[in-house]
Formats: sequence, structure tokens, C-alpha cells
Amino acid sequence: MVALKEGYDLASEVRRLKVERNAVILAHNYQVPEIQDVADFVGDSLGLSYRAKETHADVIVFCGVHFMAETAKIVNPGRTVILPDLEAGCSLSDSCPADQLADFLGRHPEKNYYVIAYINCSAGVKALSDIICTSGNAVKVVENAPADRNILFVPDQNLGSWVMEQTGRKMDLWKGACYVHVEFTQNSIQKIREVYPEAPVVAHPECTYAVRMLADEVCSTEKMVSYCRNSPADAFIIVTESGMLHRLKKEIPDKEFIPGPTEHCSCADCRFMKRNTLEKLRDALDALQPEIQIPEAIRKRAEQPILRMLDLK
Repeated sequence: MVALKEGYDLASEVRRLKVERNAVILAHNYQVPEIQDVADFVGDSLGLSYRAKETHADVIVFCGVHFMAETAKIVNPGRTVILPDLEAGCSLSDSCPADQLADFLGRHPEKNYYVIAYINCSAGVKALSDIICTSGNAVKVVENAPADRNILFVPDQNLGSWVMEQTGRKMDLWKGACYVHVEFTQNSIQKIREVYPEAPVVAHPECTYAVRMLADEVCSTEKMVSYCRNSPADAFIIVTESGMLHRLKKEIPDKEFIPGPTEHCSCADCRFMKRNTLEKLRDALDALQPEIQIPEAIRKRAEQPILRMLDLK
């Protein structure tokens, strides 16, 4: 840990180290406000990785969770990629270990699966997949899947079921979920709607069916920004991780954003996303650690399904 020089606050020290290390700071929408405010780019995981690719930075600091930093490394193999806290994991990614997916596919060759992997998965799972999708383009990816193949959608069963509703395409779903999004319930959302009856409910597709049915709009975090900006409504109930509200308030300051409550809390915080702090970001920039490493053979295999997704017209 470095000592702050006299006259520097923590954010200033982060910015100084960023220049010194020729680094770019990426912050996922669910990061704490202090990190979002010092980041060069704030957004979703895949979009951030490609924003970094457009820069001339030697170092990528991904303030998010482990699979996101891995994705940045897959897309930017020649850069140093660091994650402020190596313990910033993801319950959704962890629900589908690569060895379990490989074993499942090995036991069901007769299914001839076309594996569609949501970006929220490990490099190992990406390497076993035919194509990657995001919450924003999952419908398009499924619509373009081969008609003569059975689809296995991993790892999010809630996103997968929502895509089936939109496309009518039958898929086998891996039984994984984001622990944060399943904490929103029909009861908790109905209660907040009673308090703010005029506010549209905007929910992430990782939520359960019961919650999605109550929503006025189901969409990715990136779509939430454009939806709220373009809607005539003055207030919105945002049903996703609480960090998203900071970005919405910053980009659309003239509107009100109400956190969707869970059964037990007035808002939903991801304990993994919140492991990253401004102090850990400063220390990671100083030490250039913890660094994300991926064996090149796995990285190359993991990159192919991402490129197939980007090739879709």
C-alpha cells in the first residue's frame, strides 16, 4: 500500500497513478460511485473491454468482477489487465464451472448442442461455447442460431427463459442465476409500485419471471440509460443492482430513479461488486497487481465465440 503524498486525496492519487502507468480505468455499472467517478469508461462488461481496445493504454484496470477482467484479457491479450480485488467473483459465473459444463456436454453427444454462453461466465466456459451473447443482444444471437441444432443456454436460466419468451425458440437452460437479481420478488416490486404508481418499472432480464411480468421494460443496463432518457416519465423504479442508479442519476440528472427493493432490503447490493474500493484501485495501480493471466490456448478458444457474436449482422 502506498502512502498518500501531502495535498493528494485518494481520487487524485488514482488519477496520478493512472497517468504514470499509462492505464485505462474501466468501471462496471454496478461499482461504487467513487470508482465510477474516476473511471475513464463506465458501462457493461463486453462494451468496456472493447472501449479499452480502442485506447493506447498499456494497462487495463477492470473495476468489476473476475469474469469481466478475464474478458478484457481475452480481447486485449497484449495488455496488462488487473483487478483491484481478486476475490470479486460472481455467483452466476460460479454456477457454471467449466469442468462441469465439459462433463455435461461429454455425457450428451446425442444432443448436438449449440452452446450459447451469456458473457457472465469464465474464460473456460467461453472456450467451450459456440457463441457468446450479452443481455442486450441475446435475442438476436438466439434468432440466428442454427435451426438444426439443440441449444444449450448457459449459465443464466432467467435470461434464457426471457429469451425463449421473446423468440419462441426452445432451449435447454443451465440452472444458474445471479443471486442479486433473484432477490427481487413479485411482492417487493408490487409494494414499491404502490408507493410510486406512475413510475415505470425497468427490470434486468436476469430477474425471475414473476418480476419480469410486473415490469414495463425488461432490458440490459445499457438499454436502461436510453429507455429512461427517452421516456416521458419523470421517475423510474430500477430493478437491478444498486450501482446502476449512480450512472443513471449522473447521465439523466433531471429525472428520479428509485431502487427496486428486495424482500429484505430497500436496494440490492452485490457483495462481489462492492469488494472493489477506491483504496484497492489505488493499490492495484501502484503494484500492477492482482494481474489476470489466461493460458493462451484457452484465451484463443474463448475469443472465437466472441468474434462470432460480433460477426452477426
